Amino acid sequence: MPRYRYSGYRPDGTNVSGVIEASGLNDAAVRIKAESIFPSEITEPVISYKKGFFRRIDESFLPNMTRQLSILISSGVPLIEALHSLSSENKGFYRDMLTAIKERVSGGAGLYRALEDFGDYFPEFYINMVQAGEQSGTLDKVLGRLADFLESQSSIKSKVRSSMIYPVFMMGVSIVVLSFLFTFVIPKIVRIFTDMKAALPFMTLALIFVSNIFMHYWWLMLGVFAGLFFSGRRFIKGHRLLIDGLILKLPGNIIQSLYHARFARTLGFLIEGGLPMLRALRLSAGSMGNRALERSVLKAEEMVAGGQRLSASLEKFPPVFIQLISTGEKSGRLAETLNRAADSYEEDFRRKVDRAVSVFEPAMILFMGLVVGLIVLAVLLPMFQLNQLIR
Repeated sequence: MPRYRYSGYRPDGTNVSGVIEASGLNDAAVRIKAESIFPSEITEPVISYKKGFFRRIDESFLPNMTRQLSILISSGVPLIEALHSLSSENKGFYRDMLTAIKERVSGGAGLYRALEDFGDYFPEFYINMVQAGEQSGTLDKVLGRLADFLESQSSIKSKVRSSMIYPVFMMGVSIVVLSFLFTFVIPKIVRIFTDMKAALPFMTLALIFVSNIFMHYWWLMLGVFAGLFFSGRRFIKGHRLLIDGLILKLPGNIIQSLYHARFARTLGFLIEGGLPMLRALRLSAGSMGNRALERSVLKAEEMVAGGQRLSASLEKFPPVFIQLISTGEKSGRLAETLNRAADSYEEDFRRKVDRAVSVFEPAMILFMGLVVGLIVLAVLLPMFQLNQLIR
């Protein structure tokens, strides 16, 4: 439970202060009075609302909490009691955060106002949707839609991560194996060639050179890789728009399908939830993760505000996507059309990822076979020369 610091006085007039655990301010006051203390001040627990460097965000928290809150409210449980139940079920920071939200709501603030204090944990579109649900009296339905949306986005993220596990594992194993070969195995094999007076083949000399680097300058290699890594990160942050523009031109359209799916899903969800088109466009622009497309959508927002149709304002999107939006605008079913487009692009993204992973395995095997073949050839060539000299 959160810990509250209090000060007050006893019936005999003596001052007293201390710390007490309670589920909220009201509960703290009740507990203090039960000890025959008249509180004059109760300080709320201090909670850091910002993301800490060492605080990892549990990505399953928001979808699960939203789903549970939706079920509780739709079942007739008052909002304050529902928040109390959720805070009791969680631990640590999330428990304190839900308790603080419950106290704000108990004090008369709207739920969306309480969520604004935790903007690092509740996205802007989430707060806007909760506000629309409270104002329309359909908070339980809005929370249900939010849970569906968040679970769908979480599923896409899980797909990306699970697809990356195998390639990263294979690359790691390859690096370890090659490092072991060049550091411990190859030096012992090529040692017999170093005393040869005959000229060694170029491949053997290159192999000895690389092996010496791994043996004597491994620290320099680590420094170079670390420098390249941090320099690359800094360059990408400073030239994000340029990098994102180049990503859109990559062959295969794998990541592009993900961007289009995110935009269509978020925009369709927000329009279906009752948000105005301009507000929905601005929130959807930041959901894609690509600055070039984000700038295109924000430019389209300005054109839509000037009276143009969305389908005539969007750039950098494929013609089929634009045509789907145009059809949705003409039929008056834009949200439904966008959701269908999102389903199509998400499925297309999954197929392309599966295909890329299936190609990666034989490619890595071929690469390792090629490297090992070159090593074997570099070792055998001097042996063949030595055999010729003996003859």
